[in-house]
Amino acid sequence: MSAEKNLRFKVNNLSSLEIPQKSDNKISGRVDINVLLNRARKVREKEAMTSLVFVGLPLSLIFVVGLILSF
Repeated sequence: MSAEKNLRFKVNNLSSLEIPQKSDNKISGRVDINVLLNRARKVREKEAMTSLVFVGLPLSLIFVVGLILSF
């Protein structure tokens, strides 16, 4: 019974939720090509860095293991 009362209490308090208002910002139909190019460059740089890390870590691991085994 107490769980049922708690559920009814929670359902009754749902009216406190606010409905988000629409913003009045108007978006123009034009797109700046420089913004798109900069975004593409950032994505490409991030992919290059990620691939460098994924190649560099195994190579460094092989180097360290080879160094340890040589002694």
